[in-house]
Parts: sequence; C-alpha cells; structure tokens
Amino acid sequence: MYVIMGGTGHVGSAVAQALLGRGEQVTIVTRDANRAGAWRAKGAAIAEANVQDVASLRAALRRGSRAFLLNPSADTSADTDTIERRTVANILSALEGSGLQKVVAESTGGAQPGERIGDLSVLWEFEEGLRRQSIPAAINRAAYYMSNWDGLLGAVRSTGRLPTMYDPDLAIPMAAPRDLGEMAARRLVSSLDDVGIRYVEGPRRYSSADVAKAFSQALGRPVELDVTPRSKWQEAYRSLGFSEAAAESYARMTAVSVDASFDMPDDALRGSTTLEAYIRGLVAHS
Repeated sequence: MYVIMGGTGHVGSAVAQALLGRGEQVTIVTRDANRAGAWRAKGAAIAEANVQDVASLRAALRRGSRAFLLNPSADTSADTDTIERRTVANILSALEGSGLQKVVAESTGGAQPGERIGDLSVLWEFEEGLRRQSIPAAINRAAYYMSNWDGLLGAVRSTGRLPTMYDPDLAIPMAAPRDLGEMAARRLVSSLDDVGIRYVEGPRRYSSADVAKAFSQALGRPVELDVTPRSKWQEAYRSLGFSEAAAESYARMTAVSVDASFDMPDDALRGSTTLEAYIRGLVAHS
C-alpha cells in the first residue's frame, strides 16, 4: 500500500494516478474525505488526516509501507514561511513510529538554507530533517511547475498580455505535474537503494517568451509579455492578496532563483510533456 499526501492536488494526484495505473494499492490522505470521492471510484482508499494534527497524520501513514510526502502550500494571505516550517516539522514528527519502509518527498530545485526565501529554505529544512531520520528517503527536487501558469490564463485571454517576473530570454527548468508524479511513482516502487536527491524537469528548458508563444499558439491570438521590474516584485505579490510577510518571502525567493540562474544539473530525470502540449491542454480544458 502506497500512502499519498496531497492526493487532491496537482502533483499528488499525478503520483496516485501513476501508481493506480500500475495496479498498485493507494491510500489518499486528505483533510476532507468528501473531496476524494472520485478516488474511491478509481479504487483508492481514503485516509482523513490534517497536517496540523501529528497523530492523525501518523495514523494515515501507518496504513501503508511506502509514502509520498508533500508539504502543503500555506494560504498566501498569512505568513507562509512560518506556517510551512511548522507543517514540515509535523510531517517529520508523524514519520516517527509510522513503520514506513521508504518515503519519496517532493522538494524544489534551488533548495538551500536561508531566511525569508520561501520554499527554497522551507523545503531544504524538510530535506535535512529527512536525512536525519531512519526511514530511507528519496528526494525529488522539482523544476518550476508548468501549472504555475494556469492562473494567468484568464488574464491572457482578456488582455493578450502575460505577466512575468522573469527576463524574457531566461530559460529555466520547468515540468508538468503529470511528469513530476510519474517520476515520484517510479521512485516509490524502486528499491530501497534508490534514495537521495534527484532533480526532475521537462524535456527542455523554457523562457517566459516561450510561455507567451505557447499561449499565443493555443489561443490563436498574439500574446505579449508584461515584465514586472524587480523593484515592483513585492508590490506585485501584495496586489495578488499576499500578506506583507508572504510577499517579502516570495519576492526574495524569486530574486535568489534568478540570481543563481536556477538549479540546472546535467543528470536531471526528464519527463516527456512539453510546455506547448501542457498549455494546449490547459486551454482546451478551461
């Protein structure tokens, strides 16, 4: 039995689907079992647990022999770094006494120690905590999610402009959630020797200019880039409803990623979904 955290989200659901496609037994961990009815229809079991409640999460993890771990994103209207550090600590605590044979954890490219740099430091702390405990842990450092562009489809449709904080020509690793899920599923079913950090990205690297072009092709209309200057990044996040603390963290995370030119190792695991195919699917199903 494989226990999947985040099974109702982009990546967790892709992990679950990949495992079910292999004929494996899957338990979906969710805060609200009523949201997981579709998984029951696909043959998955449901475990109701809250990442804020260590006992309930440990009980859910004890239902399987291996687990996919994902730290949930905090509400951006709150202090995201503080909340996400707390949920990382809760997940690590829940592993104690879980009886798991192996875990696969979703992290991020560029993970590193620091303050107020969002997922980069929060997930680095997650990685470090996993290294210190006894259960064999495989860690996937994921590229920039192609699904991060999903929320901009409405604006692109109505204005013909794509907002971005990245230089138009800066090519960065990106990956479709389906491919991230498939790679996590592969490591879940692999041997206990398959541990440690691997990077996961798509078939090639893409710039924001490539994203604009993909939207243009899918929508059949011109799409121009609207580049936000660095001095306006924090203000831009606040305009989206982010708290002051979250806006600072996200702006600093963006700056650190850009200044370091992102994490781009040569031996990354590569999915097959192109950006163009992903955007076509997004437009077709919206």
